Amino acid sequence: MGVQITVRGSAEGRFPAERALVRLEVVVEGAERQDVRDRAVALQEPLRSQLGDLVSLGAVRTWSSDQVRVFSRHPWVDDRRSDDLVHSAQVQVLAEFVDFERLSGFVDHWSGQAGVEVQGLEWDLGVKSRRVHEAEVRKAAVDDAVTKAQSYADAVRRGRVTALELADPGMLDRPGDPGHGEPRAFALASADAGGAALDLVPADIVIRVEVDARFQAE
Repeated sequence: MGVQITVRGSAEGRFPAERALVRLEVVVEGAERQDVRDRAVALQEPLRSQLGDLVSLGAVRTWSSDQVRVFSRHPWVDDRRSDDLVHSAQVQVLAEFVDFERLSGFVDHWSGQAGVEVQGLEWDLGVKSRRVHEAEVRKAAVDDAVTKAQSYADAVRRGRVTALELADPGMLDRPGDPGHGEPRAFALASADAGGAALDLVPADIVIRVEVDARFQAE
């Protein structure tokens, strides 16, 4: 009589970053609504122009900028709300860099500009290479599951294992779920540096895959 063996296979791969997503925000405050809007536009225009030039140079793949938004509020002074209005103009900018040297100069320049905040920097892989790397790591996770299962089978003096089911972690015991029993895997990807803001040393992208598997050993 055969024996069933259920294991969880895992694998991890580290790959050099291929792109960087940088987020900036133009923030201007003042007492006059039109004045803060005009100052925000004056900061936004050279920023947009530089990003357009970087696209032409191939350093930036895509970028986006929303419209100037103006908010008004009564600030708190000590323990009471002021009667005076303070106006705040904001513009969000997102750019995808593929040239990290030009990225460094871009961030260095704009982080020193009054009214511009560099809010974050995230390293990532390209879309196509991510698919390739995930497939590689997924196969390694399945190979790990096979190795584990065969080790169990050898320990109880059984023969070669045969795969019965592959699934996302925790789904082997959910027969009512759609697609139960179909080969699938669960992948996680993250930047090795945790997406730390303004860390201009490209962080390796870590892709980790886990897969649950059930085998039969005769």
